[in-house]
Amino acid sequence: MKNLSKYTVIALLTMLLGLTSCGDSKSESAENNEGNSETEEAHAEGKAEEVMLTAKQFEALQMQIDTLQMRNMSGYVEANGQLEVPPQNEATITTVVGANVVSIEVIEGDKVNKGQTVAYLSHPNIIQKQTDYLNAYSNSQFLKKEFERQKTLYDAGVGSGANFQKAEAEYQASRSMVNGLEAQLQQLSVSASGVRNGTIYQRVALRSPIEGFVQKVEVKTGQYVEPQTDLMEIVDTHHVHADLMVFEKDVYKVKEGQKVTFNVQSIPGKELTAEIYSVGKTFEQNPKAIHVHAEIENKEGNLIPGMYIQGRIQTDNNKTLAIPESAIAADGNRFFVFLVEKEGDDWSFTPNEVTKGAQDGEWIPIDFLTEQKSNAKYAFNNAYYLMAEMKKGEAEHSH
Repeated sequence: MKNLSKYTVIALLTMLLGLTSCGDSKSESAENNEGNSETEEAHAEGKAEEVMLTAKQFEALQMQIDTLQMRNMSGYVEANGQLEVPPQNEATITTVVGANVVSIEVIEGDKVNKGQTVAYLSHPNIIQKQTDYLNAYSNSQFLKKEFERQKTLYDAGVGSGANFQKAEAEYQASRSMVNGLEAQLQQLSVSASGVRNGTIYQRVALRSPIEGFVQKVEVKTGQYVEPQTDLMEIVDTHHVHADLMVFEKDVYKVKEGQKVTFNVQSIPGKELTAEIYSVGKTFEQNPKAIHVHAEIENKEGNLIPGMYIQGRIQTDNNKTLAIPESAIAADGNRFFVFLVEKEGDDWSFTPNEVTKGAQDGEWIPIDFLTEQKSNAKYAFNNAYYLMAEMKKGEAEHSH
């Protein structure tokens, strides 16, 4: 009995040790789990809630920041076209006589004033016209004296009426000849008074009829040009406007006074605005559309007639907060824009959740889920990059 009791005691001690060991193991496991939970919470609290960019990064990314504005985001007609100027602001320079180009005084792109010399011409025909004028003028002066002599005799009753009438007719005819030749000299920019004083001009000046810029030079020095040949084109770009084509199905929506927004390739990323001042009354047949003319309100850059434009005519006045598409980043089914604040030389970008409306071109109407400051500035581009940087920061914290 004593030996059995001894074995029983050993067995009982072994069981007690095993239970104690299990209990310690469970306690350690519970402590470890509790510790892991605290670590996860610490990581969760340490998630990156902003993105910081240095001044150099900000400049390299060409970040665009601005305050939000109310925009007309619904009720528009899409219309494409080109920049144009009114007919009275374009001029083609020609010559009225065949002549040789002896000098060209401008190049394409030069600004010229009204009446400024752009080229010189020379030819025997020009000299001949001056000679013809001088002969006609001298003959007219002779006939004038003969007319005055016959008139004196006729008034005194000693002259023939027929001689007086003949002298008067010849003098009037000579005056008409002189006036006609003088008008031709004026077209050639030749001084008639200088010719009367005995000066014969070897070359004549071609002058610009309007102020503007030289768009084309279509002649070369020494070239012979026929009358009415197009030599140069001058365009006054101060009056450049948007000429849009509106298709038949949208014509009833368009009227004078409506606003137009459009883009040109020469100014990337810049939106220009205009106001319709004229709506065409006849259709172009291919395609079937009418011309709509709009005066540009914020002219900038080098706007040249003929540039292709893409525009939208605003037909309603519903306005809402909107931001460019490149300013919105998606995270699953949620959308964010980034509030911008400057901290010393660095820039802070904080995500703010928004809801989106129907997109209009590059712009999207938004509503914030939280109240925002009225003068707050937001990133207008690179939103997906900022979101990726924020995600990268979260991943680093989770490790």
